[in-house]
Amino acid sequence: MTMMKRAALATLGVMSLFALAACAGEAEAPASEAEAPANPTLTIDNARLVLAPVAGNPAALYFDLSYSGPPSLTIDSIAVEGAGMSMIHQTAEKNGAMTMTQAAPVALINGESVVFASGGMHVMAMQPSADWKAGGRVNVTLTLSDGTADIFAADVRAAGEER
Repeated sequence: MTMMKRAALATLGVMSLFALAACAGEAEAPASEAEAPANPTLTIDNARLVLAPVAGNPAALYFDLSYSGPPSLTIDSIAVEGAGMSMIHQTAEKNGAMTMTQAAPVALINGESVVFASGGMHVMAMQPSADWKAGGRVNVTLTLSDGTADIFAADVRAAGEER
């Protein structure tokens, strides 16, 4: 095959691909975390992210969660937009001192509430975003063990503000 025929065939092939792409409908955008199936059995209230007194130190996320749904679900993960990672912690007394440890999976029980508060169970937002400012808002994604998710906004508060 001559060089001219190869070039003509290559051009024809590329043009065919463009024609097929033009005829095809618009491709669906890939599913994002925001498009995860919502869980209508969750109600989140009083969500607030409290910044640390020293910039760059972890922030703390507090909120009240009400659940009315099937049994055997747990909170699988909580992601705070802009944080390097988020961890559920439990504050407890050990040998006369208060300590924080990573919490076991949080079970959800139909009709019961779970409170994430200072001095108890809370979320630590590690490696916080430098863009977080008191008075702003940050999105939080809570994912359950069945794969459903709830995205809610938390008010950003300065260190020392009401928790």
